Amino acid sequence: MTVAKPAEDMSLPLLKVADRAKRDPQGRILALARLIDVPSLRRAYGRIRKGAAVGVDGVTKEQYGRRLEENLEDLYQRLRTKRYRHQPIRRVYIPKEQGKQRPIGISTIEDKLVQEALREVLEVLYEPVFLDCSYGFRPGRSAHDALRVLNRMLFEREVSWVIEADISSYFDSIFRKKLKEMLRLRVADESFMRLIGKCLHVGILDGNEYSEPDEGTVQGSTLSPLLGNVYLHHVLDLWLEQEVRPRLRGRMRLIRYCDDFVIGFEREDDARRVMAVLGKRFERFGLKLHPDKTRVFQFERPPDWKERGKGPATFDFLGFTVYWRRSRKGHWALGMKTRKARQRRAIQSIDDWCRRHRHWSTKAQHATLTRKLTGHYNYFAISGNNQRVSALDDRVRYIWRYWLRRRSQRTRMTWERYLEFLEAYPLPKPTVRATLWVG
Repeated sequence: MTVAKPAEDMSLPLLKVADRAKRDPQGRILALARLIDVPSLRRAYGRIRKGAAVGVDGVTKEQYGRRLEENLEDLYQRLRTKRYRHQPIRRVYIPKEQGKQRPIGISTIEDKLVQEALREVLEVLYEPVFLDCSYGFRPGRSAHDALRVLNRMLFEREVSWVIEADISSYFDSIFRKKLKEMLRLRVADESFMRLIGKCLHVGILDGNEYSEPDEGTVQGSTLSPLLGNVYLHHVLDLWLEQEVRPRLRGRMRLIRYCDDFVIGFEREDDARRVMAVLGKRFERFGLKLHPDKTRVFQFERPPDWKERGKGPATFDFLGFTVYWRRSRKGHWALGMKTRKARQRRAIQSIDDWCRRHRHWSTKAQHATLTRKLTGHYNYFAISGNNQRVSALDDRVRYIWRYWLRRRSQRTRMTWERYLEFLEAYPLPKPTVRATLWVG
């Protein structure tokens, strides 16, 4: 779980704005650009991950930090005098399921500082107004929190019908003009809006090809997740709460993690009425629901007398497949297991990495594999998902041995030698890291 920003990490002017934002959640806030100063840029630099990928200028965080104060002062003066220009974003691709790829934009270190400083201010403005149904990229909230709420909602039979939705190319489809209109409902500083525009209207360098998209926000920018939250806050959250809920006959619950969301309903007629207008609502804002991944279906806890067979339909949410299972005591409980596509992608990623880095030192390979597995287990090793994480653990041990054997034809890595090797270089165990269940 992410941790809320402590007050001591904020400057005094930012604390004053935070207090004003809490006291007046519907008001427009002035004098925000002045919060982007050298101390805010220095805080942003401290939050950039060590070893972060470099942008088009090839400058690393370490290199930028060698003359940090001089660089920050120069950047601040360019921001203050409106001479700052956002450099093009370097596009790379990461694999998705079914052989597809997701484009990611990598900004320069300097541009990351500006994005992070803007994000810090926007977070202070919007945390008091975001609804409780939103969990993605917010301080003190996590995907596990969203899954816990989903579990409680379904187990306690608050809803019986579910809309599972998928937005096609969400970040690339956002209407920038409408996004700015939404931001101006909260931001009354045009100098601050100008800086946001600098981070939106940027060129993209894809290999040797340069382009300037007319719409969307760049995936990979530290500012994009918060802007994406602002957009769906208006497009979906407030719409459901203020316009849809009063017209329903039964209960409704929305659980959203950035652009991944499910909507639960007590009544079938309510669910189908919302499903009929949801796509039209999104189209007004440039968004399109994936026709094969958006559906309405019944999903309720089976009666306890149903002793045999599986539960009803399954659906996917936040990397998990959600289904009904029998608990050890024989009662029905909500189950969550790693999606098959996500499991395959994780295994393939480890295999590709071991192949490409098989000539690294054993110590270096072990350190990276440990980090990768720990990150995977921290998210997917939840109670009830033992089978999938254990299967991944077994597969990774097999993969590592295979590529260690390929390093040399003179050395045979038998299973006996490999087990001894793992005692010296143990991989993390897939023990349960989080409990999401009720009942």
